[in-house]
Amino acid sequence: MSETSERPVLVAEPQSGEPDEPNPYLLGLYAPTDTEIDADALEVIGEIPRDLNGVYLRNGPNPRFQPQGRYHWFDGDGMVHAVHLENGKARYRNRWVRTKAFLADSEAGRSLWTGVMESPKGNPFGNHHGLGLKDAANTDLVFHRGRVLATWYMCGDPYALDPLSLETLGAEDFLGTLTGDMMAHPKVDERTGEMFWFDYGPRPPYLRFGVVGADGAVASVTDVPLPGPRLPHDMAITEKYAVLMDLPLLPDAEAARRGRHKIVFDRSMPARFGVLPRYGTGDQVRWFEADSCYIYHVVNAWDEGDEVVMDVCRVNRPQPRADAHTPLAKMLSYLRLDAQLHRYRFNLRTGACTESALDDANTEFPSIDARMLGRKSRYAYNVHISPESTLLFDGIVRYDNLTQAKAEWSFGPGRWGSEAPFAPRDSAVAEDDGYLVTFVQDEREGRSELDIFDAADIEAGPVARVLLPARVPLGFHAAWVRADQLDGTRR
Repeated sequence: MSETSERPVLVAEPQSGEPDEPNPYLLGLYAPTDTEIDADALEVIGEIPRDLNGVYLRNGPNPRFQPQGRYHWFDGDGMVHAVHLENGKARYRNRWVRTKAFLADSEAGRSLWTGVMESPKGNPFGNHHGLGLKDAANTDLVFHRGRVLATWYMCGDPYALDPLSLETLGAEDFLGTLTGDMMAHPKVDERTGEMFWFDYGPRPPYLRFGVVGADGAVASVTDVPLPGPRLPHDMAITEKYAVLMDLPLLPDAEAARRGRHKIVFDRSMPARFGVLPRYGTGDQVRWFEADSCYIYHVVNAWDEGDEVVMDVCRVNRPQPRADAHTPLAKMLSYLRLDAQLHRYRFNLRTGACTESALDDANTEFPSIDARMLGRKSRYAYNVHISPESTLLFDGIVRYDNLTQAKAEWSFGPGRWGSEAPFAPRDSAVAEDDGYLVTFVQDEREGRSELDIFDAADIEAGPVARVLLPARVPLGFHAAWVRADQLDGTRR
């Protein structure tokens, strides 16, 4: 077992000015862990498939020190939890991402940063755009060229990790060629080895789009003109194009003048989607308008004749409910996602944009076979959002893009999951020829586990449940790194 130095125990003190409002994102399922451990010979209910070899990794917020001021779930230091599966055996490990801010806090022995619900004026430093918030690298995990990149939702340094040891290798600068920041969800084309990304900020240029080549260096960067600052979260690629977003979720100008970070949703503005060639420039962007909305996550996109087709999880109203009056209540209602599977078609010949709902269920955090990214894929695997007051995943939904069939699995009462990436079996020949892997927190038993599902038959329930030696707090995005990718890392 490996442990970090001792630190103060976190308490969920009232942080909104209301004495009866303890912060639920510091309690129970969300309560951070203060220990880094290694454990093997884990107990298994069922049998881990022998043809499932690789590592499941999941990122999330885990504050090391008592937060300053009101705590928002997005503020916590990034911690990665991983289960390595090899020849039917499982090993668990968790590590904080050693960001520059994490190391500064560690040296001081306390939290030096306030979060998104407080003024950042006294914070030591922020990202390359001068946004004074802590770059916590707590959001996503993306495998590229032998490393896992831990990213941050507001754009920051991508931190490189070893996928097995979880050692932080440092801020990735792509052979010294990256200038500026990188968004949370860069897209890796496994067939070409390229990675596509964007960077946004509060001052011009408001959006930049770039490509990291197969050699590991930035090969292309271009400014993309926008009418003002925006807060895009995701993008899409096809074999020919990239799709960027100009959505009506905006920084509040008055709050910015007061040194506060606040966002507003302007329903009077349309959603705009910019399509440009993979190595295109800002003046080549073709803009398409659609109904006002916000989009956190793209499922996939592909070329189809004259059209670019893109499936997303579409949020109709990304803003606090009208009955949320205190800052904490507003935060809770904002985090409660309400998204549905939705399709856009951008016709590059006529300039027309058409959109259609594909399902009315509240599902998010989509996964596909990563080898199909940018090409027409048949299956998507989403988690279902619970109606609880905090953000909880109560099941998995499998969508069939060919037959429009839908299969579902509920984790059961008091059991909550994580993002469930598709993990192809060794020598897989089809998109559903493999498994889904996800952490599940059992609130009743006070236990965490890794559940493994047959991707072709999720309704049969997990084929194996790996019981973990420590509680894994609920978190954000996950990734599966295959054994052949790990072999390349070792070489």
